[in-house]
Amino acid sequence: MKLPSTKTAAALIMLLLVIAIIPVGIAMEWGGHKEVALPVWQLKWEHTAIHDIQEAMTAPSGEWRTVEAREDRPQPPSGADSAWLRFSLPRTEANSALLIDKVYGDSLQAYIDNRLIYDSNDLIHYSGNKVLIPLSREDSAKQLYLWSTGGGREFGIEGEVRVGSYDKLLSFYVKQDLVDLVIGAALIFMGGALMICLLFLKPEFFSGGFSLILVIISFGVLLITYSPFLRLIVNSQERLTGICFDLALFTLLPAFTIYFEQLFGPGKRGLTTRLRNFQLAYSLFCLGALVLNAVLAFRLDYLYSFLTVDVTGVLIMAQFVYLLYLSLSYARRGNKDAVIFSMGFSIFAFLSLSELLIYYFSSERYHLYWWKWGMVLFVISLIVILGRRFAGNHEQAVEYSRELEKFNNELQRSEKMEIISELAASVAHEVRNPLQVTRGFLQILGERSGKKEKEYLQMAMEELDRASVIITDFLTFAKPGMDTVDVFEVSGELKHVSGILVPLANLQGGAIELHLQEDLQVSGSPAKFKQAFINLIKNSIESLQEDGLIVVTAWKTGRHVVISVQDNGEGMKVSELARLGEPYYSNKTKGTGLGLMVTFRIIEAMNGSIEFQSRKGEGTEVIVKLPVSGNN
Repeated sequence: MKLPSTKTAAALIMLLLVIAIIPVGIAMEWGGHKEVALPVWQLKWEHTAIHDIQEAMTAPSGEWRTVEAREDRPQPPSGADSAWLRFSLPRTEANSALLIDKVYGDSLQAYIDNRLIYDSNDLIHYSGNKVLIPLSREDSAKQLYLWSTGGGREFGIEGEVRVGSYDKLLSFYVKQDLVDLVIGAALIFMGGALMICLLFLKPEFFSGGFSLILVIISFGVLLITYSPFLRLIVNSQERLTGICFDLALFTLLPAFTIYFEQLFGPGKRGLTTRLRNFQLAYSLFCLGALVLNAVLAFRLDYLYSFLTVDVTGVLIMAQFVYLLYLSLSYARRGNKDAVIFSMGFSIFAFLSLSELLIYYFSSERYHLYWWKWGMVLFVISLIVILGRRFAGNHEQAVEYSRELEKFNNELQRSEKMEIISELAASVAHEVRNPLQVTRGFLQILGERSGKKEKEYLQMAMEELDRASVIITDFLTFAKPGMDTVDVFEVSGELKHVSGILVPLANLQGGAIELHLQEDLQVSGSPAKFKQAFINLIKNSIESLQEDGLIVVTAWKTGRHVVISVQDNGEGMKVSELARLGEPYYSNKTKGTGLGLMVTFRIIEAMNGSIEFQSRKGEGTEVIVKLPVSGNN
């Protein structure tokens, strides 16, 4: 299984560091404070929703029970509708406060000396969120009575109770829960930005990107609506926040599976597709239940809660286990997207499943916390995968552009070849005959001329011979195919070519070395094979300087014979290499560029390939690949 790229790993590490800084910063901020933690308090159950602080203050001590801070919230006995809690406050200074970690219920009131100091006014339904109660200097070292009630068995307090500076407790209170709103808002903003970008992409990218946007926005809404801090802002709009939470959850489940299906396919026997269809149907069913419950003035809350909390929680756990199994199996096959998905999803699924199990085993009293950090990591991994898809499409477009440019170059070269072939076919025969006649008459005149005239006539005949060679090259273009196809030995032909060109190499101060494997047979015309390599080796000889060396190597690899001609001459620039084989392009003063074109056509006619590698001042290597003869 391949690991993600260095950039991806660095991004994930940076994200982990940022996530670690937030709770560490909160812990450092909290560690510097001198709050007093109340280890115990007293509890008294009430069997009526009507409360009287005077009765509570005068109640006998036998009706009160001691509760320790580390204990779970005591469950009310049958028939209990509310509870009184009594705290012994330490000595406090001005501008102090009492911070309760977790409060449950529909209403909360606090009294000191028969005086109401805090009243929720039934605006907030507490479900495990914090409460901060201001205290004055006069409240120091007194008894605080807290009355809590709820529509069911969800009322009371749990966790730590601290007394200290109001400003410092408020700072800690805000920093700890405000991060949910910040992350949620950031995700919604990110989803909106991606949506705007998506509008400018091709339609085939829209479906995959849109499902990811739904996942990101749903996560953001879940974070915001689940945050205890939101209840301080919206007050009596708790029902609306609950509806928003449910709608985000109904959207998230099918959108998540749709995005997974678009990444990795329908799964074995289409199970992923079936899961997606089931989730779509169940989400629509829950949406219908939400509408029905609202129409009936929320009288079906119990049934609706069972569908959207208990059943949906089981479905989420089953979905996580199934998709995690699939992503890990794809990752084992080397799918890079699956590796990234598995890393982010594994963290998210582990934290979410662990907290869901704790939530259900604690009779729904546990407040989910760590899932949001796993969710942030998971969203980052989804965005990385989407970015990789866009980058891959960009690379495909660039590769297609390169291939198109290469095709256009080949087409232009083919057109040039065709022009030269037609020119050679129409002109070569007509020009060669007059040249031969002219050369014959010049020979006759040379026999009857003086010494000075003979010198001039000899120069004229050499130029006529050179023109004849050029015309012969033209005829090669006109007829690139093999006249006769034979099976011949490569090493023998190359030795013959070397024997012809060794004297020319010696005149240039160079040498030719042969490293030839025996029994290398190819099909083609031996004469044209020799002509091609005479052109190549002759070019190498003409590029040699002092202590020049040309090494000709031939060997067999697979179903091909590879021939290398390497020299230590002056070499060529990249721009010069790109133009090799073009008509009339040559680095030599008297060159026509037709020799290499002849060589290209011969190698192509033998179903081979030719490649040049060169660096200026370091020499050139020509590599020719020819298919092995069918007899071998």
